[in-house]
Amino acid sequence: MLTFSRGAAALVACLVAGPAFAQGKPLPPAASDATPPVELTVSLKDGKPVCDPAELRLPADTNVVLHIRSSADAPVILTAPGQFENGLVQHSDGDLVHVESEKGYTIKQNGQGTLRLRTMKAGQEEYACTSIRNQGAPFKGKLILVPPAH
Repeated sequence: MLTFSRGAAALVACLVAGPAFAQGKPLPPAASDATPPVELTVSLKDGKPVCDPAELRLPADTNVVLHIRSSADAPVILTAPGQFENGLVQHSDGDLVHVESEKGYTIKQNGQGTLRLRTMKAGQEEYACTSIRNQGAPFKGKLILVPPAH
């Protein structure tokens, strides 16, 4: 037989009653706090990586899904200070390998993958794409983290 404590029963009652109790109070959190997917593409031009967009604008302190697609014929390392630490990365898949230093991800040659991560606080950082063949000439872009719209 299934039994509920008084607290659990009250919680269920509040959830079922929903909006009747919410009048005059802020809306409850959305079912998902993930933003629409963001695409980052990587290519090589004259042996140097090029990331698009050069200005990557994301909501701050938010869970985002970053789809990465590379047409580069060599692995490229994607870095952004503090953004790829284990505590902020929720999931990665595909042709992405976490760099041992926790500073970035290696995107395999002609690879693609998805990163689910929590963005850092609002502000601006430099992000870079560096070919393992030409580490002295990284592409440098801007990671702009803006306060999320409420």
